[in-house]
Amino acid sequence: HEGVVGVFNDELIETTYSDLADDKLEKHTGKTGWVALTDKYWAAALIPDGRHKFSSNFLGNAPEGSDDNYTVNYLLTGQIIEPGKTIEVTNRLYAGAKQGELIETYADTLKINKFTNLIDWGWFHFITKPMFKSLVYFNHLVGNFGLSILIVTVIIKLLLFPLANKSYKSMAYMKKMQPEMEKIRTRYKDDKMKQQQELMELYKKNKINPLSGCWPVLIQIPIFFALYKVLYVTIEMRHAPFVGWIQDLSAPDPTSLFNLFGLIPIDLPQFLMIGIWPLIMGITMFIQMKLNPAPTDAVQAQIFTYMPIIFTFILAGFSSGLVIYWAWNNTLSVIQQYYIMRRHGVEVNLLENMGFKKKST
Repeated sequence: HEGVVGVFNDELIETTYSDLADDKLEKHTGKTGWVALTDKYWAAALIPDGRHKFSSNFLGNAPEGSDDNYTVNYLLTGQIIEPGKTIEVTNRLYAGAKQGELIETYADTLKINKFTNLIDWGWFHFITKPMFKSLVYFNHLVGNFGLSILIVTVIIKLLLFPLANKSYKSMAYMKKMQPEMEKIRTRYKDDKMKQQQELMELYKKNKINPLSGCWPVLIQIPIFFALYKVLYVTIEMRHAPFVGWIQDLSAPDPTSLFNLFGLIPIDLPQFLMIGIWPLIMGITMFIQMKLNPAPTDAVQAQIFTYMPIIFTFILAGFSSGLVIYWAWNNTLSVIQQYYIMRRHGVEVNLLENMGFKKKST
């Protein structure tokens, strides 16, 4: 969020600058709270003392031919001062970078209600805030936010291990049932309805949940968006280096396959900036999908085949920190899934699944 932000009692109000254009005025009242003008990394906030009610105006004023002007202010409710008496009022101003730890310190020590919402943590704030704190904590220990991402990814995998273990166990049984499933498809290739009924009966008989493989992916979605938010909005991640050519985890991988990773000095359009880390991510995703049981539908099989390529192009434009997380998460998932399949007696012919023919002797 970039615009005007305010907290009035317990209500958070966020208004974009475009919503305040053309001399629009918003009025709000409260006793505790604060008001602020913000952009992506910076903010100027006014904080009343919290002992008196106040009214606040959000105003956009953009005269023709001039730059946009926006105003946020507050006015305390008038107090009667008796002769010979005084009233002390404390007003505070915060102006500077939206540093998470610093803002939280002010919120705790000065008892500023919801002051941490000066940073837009997004819909998954209940995941984003703990993730940010974890990354900052491990950065203090290892001195590198990229390593912090790798450590936090391992911790997330450990926390989700019981669910992932159950999912991969079910997928291992599905892999084991592949010959039986293939027989059913061949037997009822002209009767799709009967084919699906027989497959469902096979699943039921062997206590297999065909949708179990979706759970690890579904759980990863809010975690993915939470990390994306941390990398995108927190100033701590701005220009944070990892190793080698990654000097800004909040920016995309600067290398590209199409100029041989910088060996050919040409400028490329953004959609061709497929760097080293997006390629690693795509390869690990491809390997992971080849460990999974083959889809029963031919169209689905084609979609899953091309999905790693599509995701490589899509994620290449995202923050390199996010791509590193996804690649590392895929690698850990491959190791975990391979171990579980072998443990349950499933032969993992990964090279054959990837299209490499086994030589006959």
